[in-house]
This record gives sequence, C-alpha cells and structure tokens, in this order.
Amino acid sequence: MGDCLKPYDRKDYFLSTKFTPVFADSGDDPVRDMLAGSLKRLHTDYIDLYWIHNSDDVEKWTPELIPLVKKGLVKHVGVSNHNLAQVKRANEILNAGGVELAAVQNHYSLLYRQSETTGLLDYCHQNGITFFPYMVLEQGILAGKHDAAHPFEGENDRARRYNPMLPQLNELLAKMIELAAQHHVAVADIATAWVIQKGTTPIIGVTKQHYIADTKHAISLTLTSAEMKALESLADQANVDTRAVWEQNMNQ
Repeated sequence: MGDCLKPYDRKDYFLSTKFTPVFADSGDDPVRDMLAGSLKRLHTDYIDLYWIHNSDDVEKWTPELIPLVKKGLVKHVGVSNHNLAQVKRANEILNAGGVELAAVQNHYSLLYRQSETTGLLDYCHQNGITFFPYMVLEQGILAGKHDAAHPFEGENDRARRYNPMLPQLNELLAKMIELAAQHHVAVADIATAWVIQKGTTPIIGVTKQHYIADTKHAISLTLTSAEMKALESLADQANVDTRAVWEQNMNQ
C-alpha cells in the first residue's frame, strides 16, 4: 500500500490503519512502536485515522493514543469492536487528555444490528462520532448471488458458516431482489443503502472495478421508510446469528 501511494500528494488521500493489542510487543510503548512500523511501511509521517482494533484493555491502551495525537503523528482516533460501555469509557479517557473520539468501527448489517439495538449507534450520532460498519454484505450473503438453491461452493470458512443460514434468508433475499429491480440497482446496493440511511459510513470491500460504480448507486439510492422497515422485519424473521467467533457480544 505504501508503495502504491508514493506517486500521490499526501494531502490528496485519507489514510487509516490500526493498533492491534494482541500483536503488541513487550516494549515500553507498544502503541508508538506499532505506529512507527506502519509509518515506515506506508512512507508517511502521519496517519489520518488510527484505530485501536479490539477492546482487550480500554484502560491500558486508550491513553497511549493521546501523546501520538499531540505530536501530530495521528490526526484522528477511532476504536473498533468496542461495545457501548467501552466506547463511552474510551471517549472519557480521550476527552480528559484533550482528544476527541472521532470514529467507531463495528460489524453492522441488516443481519447483525447489535450496535443499533444496544444504543451504540445512537450514542455515536449524539456525540458526533462517525460510525463505520464492516461486513455490510456479510461476506456476500446479501449480494443476491447466493440462496438455498445456489450456496457458496467449496469447503472454505465462508461456505461452512453461511450456507446453513441460506434457507432462513429466502424471504429477505427475495425482497432485496424485488427492491433492486424496482430501483434499477444491484442487490448488494440495497444492503449498502440500508446502512447508509442508518447514518453510517460503510466500509466496502471493493475487489473489482465495476463495484465502485455500484457503490455510487447505493449512495444516491433512497429507500422509503416502508422499504426500510420491511427489510428489517424480514431480517428479524430470518433469526440468524452472523457474529464471528472473534467478535464480542455487544449485549454484554
């Protein structure tokens, strides 16, 4: 990535990377050390948005970001895979040091709405914190290409995890296909538009160029209140749990 960005003026792109507690070294300042490695690999002297990735120890790791911001090495701070209580505490710690919590990054989709039902999404809206959902398409299960009759192929983790859920998703997927036809967009755009209209900024895993155009369609698409509620109702009826084994339960 660093080599890819070399030809561009630094002010022309917004760069995000993360500190991961489970990969921390045993030095005096593991956060600083990991950041230094990222800066070197990315050929830059600052990161626009630096995340604490996973909530292993909010009290230990959050304060370590404050001096990095004050030195100009980090412009904005975010936390990922934190529940409401942990986000609130991280915000308190940062605010006490004169730094704002800028962003939260959590798993959030039509099929997985714990960040909404626990009040975390509302807290972010109320405090000017940008919410970045990942797994918006649930690894492609909400892209409209797979159903009970057309499961994921192979013996990979995605197939093992999602194929058993497909029979329960028939009605939701049928509704998404119907709405996509009505709005003249891809089925995946329905899932993406839904999270956008929830006031979030989704992280899109673009692997092919034409997906960029699809994402632009999702940004300009406005689902009606009735369409939003219909999607949510069918998602609830599906009653599937797409929380990954490494994700904490946001209800706890």
